[in-house]
Amino acid sequence: MILEAARLSLVNLFAPETRSVFWKVLGLTILVLIGLWFALREIFALYIWPYFAQLMPTVPDWAGWLTFLFAIVAGIGLALGLALLIAPITALIAGLFLDDVAEVVEKRDYASDTPGTALPLGRAILESVQFLGVVIVGNIIALFLLFIPGVNLVAFFLVNGYLLGREFFEFAAMRFRTPPEAKAFRQKHKGTVFLAGLLIAAFLAIPFVNLLTPLFAAGLMVHLHKAISRRDPSFTLVGQTGSANHLRG
Repeated sequence: MILEAARLSLVNLFAPETRSVFWKVLGLTILVLIGLWFALREIFALYIWPYFAQLMPTVPDWAGWLTFLFAIVAGIGLALGLALLIAPITALIAGLFLDDVAEVVEKRDYASDTPGTALPLGRAILESVQFLGVVIVGNIIALFLLFIPGVNLVAFFLVNGYLLGREFFEFAAMRFRTPPEAKAFRQKHKGTVFLAGLLIAAFLAIPFVNLLTPLFAAGLMVHLHKAISRRDPSFTLVGQTGSANHLRG
């Protein structure tokens, strides 16, 4: 079920119907990352480099290579900081485009179902901002764990798998359910949602490809929510009639 939902989401990435959203998501993600890169460089130049520059006169001539080494470490640190910000950026952009992706998926693969209803703009923004804070805190914790051998990579996948899985699934569910119902439905199927979240985290870990994480994750969770809703008799989803036979269980 999860792998099939992921396959369908990958197909939707390059479907003609998704092309408009594809370029919007890719363009906005790149613009935000460029802005953050310059912001991180400014922060480094204003607050970190001056402190190091004060120490340079005390460095012996024979140890001049330390300056070069520091520049390399600083560059790696900036790149690492930007990489860790991709997950929060994904969460934020998801709130802007998830309904667009969901509408395309529902029309393309679930044409006989009643379409979902987009969240009111104010509620969608509030949900995105609240979750953005949670993702930032989670990735700060993961950043500290990066220095613990054997834990760093696991921490990245566990933190982002759980947080992004929860975020995207609840957004998809809230197109058909009230927020409390969506959260309860996600909680009941938290194991499946977490495993799907790990796939999102794996997608997020692939350089350059991860720029499309919001698009992939949104499509994945729309398909997964539909599939789980069909299989769970205690959470009937109004409007489902039997389309998308490829996800029937």
